[in-house]
Amino acid sequence: MSLFRLALAAAVTFFSLGGMYARPDVQVPSLVARVTDETGTLTSEQKTAVEQTLKAFETRKGTQISVLIVPTTEPESIEQYSMRVVEQWKLGRKNVDDGVLLIVAKNDHAVRIEVGYGLEGILTDATSNRIIDDVIVPRFRDGDFYGGISVGTNSIMRVVSGEPLPPPQRRQRASDGAGRLLPVLFLLTVTAGGLLRAVLGRLPGAFVTGGVIGVLAWILSGAIFVAVVAGLIALAFTLLGSGTRAVGGRFIGGGNGRRFGSDSHRDIFRGGGGGFGGGGASGRW
Repeated sequence: MSLFRLALAAAVTFFSLGGMYARPDVQVPSLVARVTDETGTLTSEQKTAVEQTLKAFETRKGTQISVLIVPTTEPESIEQYSMRVVEQWKLGRKNVDDGVLLIVAKNDHAVRIEVGYGLEGILTDATSNRIIDDVIVPRFRDGDFYGGISVGTNSIMRVVSGEPLPPPQRRQRASDGAGRLLPVLFLLTVTAGGLLRAVLGRLPGAFVTGGVIGVLAWILSGAIFVAVVAGLIALAFTLLGSGTRAVGGRFIGGGNGRRFGSDSHRDIFRGGGGGFGGGGASGRW
């Protein structure tokens, strides 16, 4: 009997010590903004852009949508951690329960849409899963986290507003997008071409302009053919003498010196008392 008690005491001590050294749960950050990025993934401009969109939607519709990016949720699953977050943040209006949380665990390659009680009939599990699989995950796989979050939240807002999601689309071919690039590339050619020609001279300025426009076209379209054609057109256009001219040898610009996204009176975001019951969907990339 004494040996049994000794073994039992040793077992209790072992598991107690194991619990002491177990990895603690990830702490839920305080809610002070519509976008909380604990990883530094988004730039300040990107974060501001998403926040302004979500703020405008809340003003118009009343629904509170928030984004949370964390490195990991381990040792919990993203579903467990997400519930702890919404229980603390209480997104959505009280007794309306129209809150939505888009949570990204970057190092875990996991993403989830957590839906409040009041939106479960509109933003269903199946619809949430489709937004994740068709809209968010493909962009995350390409490393475009801002694009995935921006288009993902826009899809959520669209569904909440009662609009159907568009059918899944294949990736746009470079030839389809080339036409949309032409106005941008033309404007850059006219502006940069004239300035570079004035600074570097007619021929060097034309070659530099053509090279810059060609590289930009390749980055934006991903097609070498589009890049070559755009570069040659920019070179010829600048060489022929078109484009803006420098005024008095100096570039004349405007602006009042304000920084984009600066706001010394930024409002503090708070949840409205909404409730959640585990509705939504999760995905991985």
